[in-house]
Amino acid sequence: MFLLLPFDSLVVNLLGISITVLFTLLLVFIIVPAIFGVSFGIRRVYMKTLLKIFQWATLRIERGAKEKNHPLYKPYVNGIIAKEPTSLEEEIKEIRQSGSGKALDTPEFELSDIFYFCRKGIETIMDDEVTKRFSAEELESWNLLSRTNYNFQYISLRLTVLWGLGVLIRYCFLLPLRVALAFTGISLLVTGTTVVGYLPNGRCKDFLSKHVHLMCYRICVRALTAIITYHDRENRPRNGGICVANHTSPIDVIILASDGYYAMVGQIHGGLMGVIQRAMVKACPHVWFERSEVKDRHLVARRLTEHVQDKSKLPILIFPEGTCINNTSVMMFKKGSFEIGATVYPVAIKYDPQFGDAFWNSSKYGMVTYLLRMMTSWAIVCSVWYLPPMTRQPEEDAVQFANRVKSAIARQGGLVDLLWDGGLKREKVKDTFKEEQQKLYSKMIVGNHEDRSRS
Repeated sequence: MFLLLPFDSLVVNLLGISITVLFTLLLVFIIVPAIFGVSFGIRRVYMKTLLKIFQWATLRIERGAKEKNHPLYKPYVNGIIAKEPTSLEEEIKEIRQSGSGKALDTPEFELSDIFYFCRKGIETIMDDEVTKRFSAEELESWNLLSRTNYNFQYISLRLTVLWGLGVLIRYCFLLPLRVALAFTGISLLVTGTTVVGYLPNGRCKDFLSKHVHLMCYRICVRALTAIITYHDRENRPRNGGICVANHTSPIDVIILASDGYYAMVGQIHGGLMGVIQRAMVKACPHVWFERSEVKDRHLVARRLTEHVQDKSKLPILIFPEGTCINNTSVMMFKKGSFEIGATVYPVAIKYDPQFGDAFWNSSKYGMVTYLLRMMTSWAIVCSVWYLPPMTRQPEEDAVQFANRVKSAIARQGGLVDLLWDGGLKREKVKDTFKEEQQKLYSKMIVGNHEDRSRS
């Protein structure tokens, strides 16, 4: 027993030295640079190295698949059915002429008309524009994060060893490092904002609040090994305005807040999130709502209007889609934030999925599982574009203004501009969409009947 004491003491000493060295490295190379907003370029080198490894792995898979006659995985495509932009009347006319040879204006109704609606229904089931926006997109290359990327099978021992080595690096080195950084960032945010909250209102409090938030968000960005490229920074949101962006993930907040100052808008939560919210609102005028208040659209609009009218307050950060989309498209913007009359600062965010899928499928993964997936990915790589500010035109209503802003974001981010409501992720299609098709068909039939009557 006494012979083991020196050995135990040696283990404790080595463990203490290892923790000290690790904390020192974190402090020198990550935390301090994050505080001052500088970078040593380590993440960029890391990203370039990963790209070379991915390219080699992809070429090896393709060569091995050809040698063994295995089917190659498919690249992601936006659609599986080629669709021509034709109207309901044109398509029914084509069906009638191909079937009976009769013109569209001959009968009031033909049984063949139902084939148009049957075909549209089957196309929608097979190629649903909405549902596929809530699933991860298929990659064109293998990123070593999974061994089941569309039809991937065993190719070689070297490739399998490389995948196993990647698992060890991600779970045994990157995950503990990132958890330590996230804990540091969140702890500093709660502590810093609480302390700043006790200071009297004034320039000193505003200055410290801004920089405490910025510092902590930058540390949290490092916790995800996020590599972000910001474009057109001269268009960054200013006080008294509203910043609107497409929404892919909860980390969109720290992606933007690590490069600027924002007031957050959201529902009051309990648990750890509630502790963070209560600490943050002491130092900065964030806009938090009770669950019952969120349903009162007029109350929300009034609170937001009061905030933007005070030009000394930070710009509000809002995600008008209301839910996370898989970063291939932008879906309908809720009109509430566009009714206020404030200047809108659009922002487009585009993630690179080959390093890690940032999309949060909330119907499939809980927050803890999602964050674990993020912290065990290789990195989070994205580009952020600040678009020129936009204001509502005199002839525009809130919906038209929202669609104009949405189109600008989609165009800049290379995303598909969709009119569908993201709420369809959990809800059924509204009856108004079905009624719209019924009205078009009825108008076509009635219109033809009236034309024949006049003649």
